[in-house]
Amino acid sequence: MAHIEARKNKAGAVISYRIKVFRGYAETGEKLKLYQMTWKVPEGWTEKRIQREVQRVAADFENKCKNGDVSAAGDPKLSEFCTQYLQIQENHLAPRTFEYYTTLIRDLIVPLLGHIRLSELKPAHVQQFVNHVESEKKRDGTPISAATVKRKLACLQSILRQAVKLQIIKSNPADAKCLTMPKVITQKVEIFTKQAAAEMLTCLLSEPLEFQTLIQIAIASGARLGEIVALKFSDIDYERRRITFQCAAYKVAGKPIGLKAPKDNDIRTVTIYPEVIDLIKLLQEERKAQREQLGTAWNGDDWLFTQWDGSIMHPQTPSKQFAKFLARHDLPHHKFHSLRHTSATLLLYSGVNVRQVQERLGHGSLKTTQIYLHSIQEADEQAASALQSMLITQHKQPDETSADDRRKAE
Repeated sequence: MAHIEARKNKAGAVISYRIKVFRGYAETGEKLKLYQMTWKVPEGWTEKRIQREVQRVAADFENKCKNGDVSAAGDPKLSEFCTQYLQIQENHLAPRTFEYYTTLIRDLIVPLLGHIRLSELKPAHVQQFVNHVESEKKRDGTPISAATVKRKLACLQSILRQAVKLQIIKSNPADAKCLTMPKVITQKVEIFTKQAAAEMLTCLLSEPLEFQTLIQIAIASGARLGEIVALKFSDIDYERRRITFQCAAYKVAGKPIGLKAPKDNDIRTVTIYPEVIDLIKLLQEERKAQREQLGTAWNGDDWLFTQWDGSIMHPQTPSKQFAKFLARHDLPHHKFHSLRHTSATLLLYSGVNVRQVQERLGHGSLKTTQIYLHSIQEADEQAASALQSMLITQHKQPDETSADDRRKAE
């Protein structure tokens, strides 16, 4: 008979059941590790339905154990554990990350390594996985980047870390210290210079009000794209000139636009300059007029940035609009995220404390914010070089004239 054990969260609510089945004894008389699985309780189910389903799942699991269709919990195949991993992580990973990991597990990790039991998985297997991924090509036939290899490995590392936490294995065979990885070239932070930013903002004046407001908020706050799209007028404190970012919009294929907590669960409030508040006020008046015009067709919920019927804007729309805007005005191409980089860099360049910039941008680590210091240092070195060149040229003494210059003069 299967043993069923309820698992509760900190609030005391049952979130899953651990199902265990007796496996028998070894020839030495030692009791073998139990077969076991975890069944996650679906949201919204009644207690009666939950109990009925967990009994059915337990009976089905017990039959599979008796027929030899399930390996012992202490030594599952990687493919079997991946199913458990996704059940555990579904409500912990960001939605788009969960979607990416699910696809990666199905299309890459399970086909390559799924047949290996966790106890038998060695760094050598993982190195073969890395080598295989590194040999892949993009659709255009060019090699994939080292950063992409690292990103795909990160999924496997996360799976095996979970196995370590559950004490299924003692150490992570995908630990980076055991592997030879392609060298990741640190990408230069893409920003607008002061002159380029000023030119871009001048061109912005001829654009629709909604787009003007969106770009100005991006520069003024340094917020992420999803956080900006998820803004409501109720998030604006007009008197204190503050914006509170309390959620972020995201889109997963085949599903409606969703909302999640900001990255690192960092709900924060930032102060912005008066001109942005004025734009938001004008946009709010424009939204009221649109609502009256559409009547019952209006499907809005106080969003700043919307589709034609007032529903929340698609999270990828601003990126496409920004690219078209730059091309329309013959401005150099930059990703939308460069506005966030520009905001951070200009703040640091103006002497704002790096810790304050970290809090304003919602970085989980100060190390992330310090990346922008390199851009400032580089700009400072360029300025010093230009100044040095100018001063040397202006104050060069006659006797310091080169031999070539003297010959030309003669």
